[in-house]
Amino acid sequence: MIATACSLAAAFLLTLLGTPLIRRIALNVRAIDRPGERKIHKNEMPRLGGLAICLAFWAVVLTTREMSKEMYGILGGGFLICLVGIWDDLRGVSPRIKLLVQVTAALFAISMGVRVDFMTHPLGGVIILQYLSYPVTILWIVGITNAVNLIDGLDGLAAGVSAIAAVTLGTVSVLEGFGEVGILAFILAASVLGFLRHNFYPARIFMGDTGSLFLGFNLAAIAILGLTKSATVISLFLPVIILGIPIIDTLFAILRRFHNGKPIFSPDKEHLHHRLMALGLTHRRTVVAIYGVSLLLSLSAVLMAVLTTAQGMLLLVLTTLGVFIGIDRLGILKKEGLEKSEKDEKAARHLAK
Repeated sequence: MIATACSLAAAFLLTLLGTPLIRRIALNVRAIDRPGERKIHKNEMPRLGGLAICLAFWAVVLTTREMSKEMYGILGGGFLICLVGIWDDLRGVSPRIKLLVQVTAALFAISMGVRVDFMTHPLGGVIILQYLSYPVTILWIVGITNAVNLIDGLDGLAAGVSAIAAVTLGTVSVLEGFGEVGILAFILAASVLGFLRHNFYPARIFMGDTGSLFLGFNLAAIAILGLTKSATVISLFLPVIILGIPIIDTLFAILRRFHNGKPIFSPDKEHLHHRLMALGLTHRRTVVAIYGVSLLLSLSAVLMAVLTTAQGMLLLVLTTLGVFIGIDRLGILKKEGLEKSEKDEKAARHLAK
């Protein structure tokens, strides 16, 4: 217990103290995020802050944890993700190249045993995936990696949501009997929390793709090791609940763009945080509100892990119903409300002139 506490403290302090150094490096190499039409921030901001998270996480894991084949799979895949993230923050990388590297990282992790071998059937029993294990695992890892990347739109948003998800993954993993995986998740959370001190509004540095892609990959991989190895029915849904915010935002972004006749990968200002700000919430309150939803989903997941199957399924239904009611109230699938808010913003700017 003491050794684990020391590991978590080390991860937190390494990121907390290392981020200012990374910030200076980012400024020197001109890894700068500039304001744009689709961005919230108004001033140039150094990115590449995710490198501090990567380095702290690796340092603590390599020096304090017993290494296994699966652990090397996570670290090796994360290294590939970190490399493409750094290059993207420095020079820019095409979506095709990023996707190729993500698939390669997922395949490496799979080759080291990080894969979904079976899925629990809701009506009882398990479904052995066999060769389907590869596409299912790749889809999960690549999907979550990009989902976390997509929610990185406000100061501290992706970092805070990822930290909450990591703590929850760690807690549920321990409850499911995978203590070593749980500690790995806690180390990731501690690394992120050290960075959040510099990233929460008003941020002094962004994590960039280096951080958001790295966090998404590791959260996806840890979920596989800690939550998909149990044969309980509810375990099938726990990763989706824990990572609910990035999954919901990405899923409905795809559906919204398809419904509106726009390319699926086209950027827009219709994500969850845009909707909340359009309702009048400030930058800080929007982030805190999304933290609150993440905490509620995480609490639901922890309760599902300890309740009976029937009680867990009832809670799952109620949680899902609540999510869809919230989505409908915010109009995340609609475009009229946001178009009106954008027109109001343009009119206000015109009057200000």
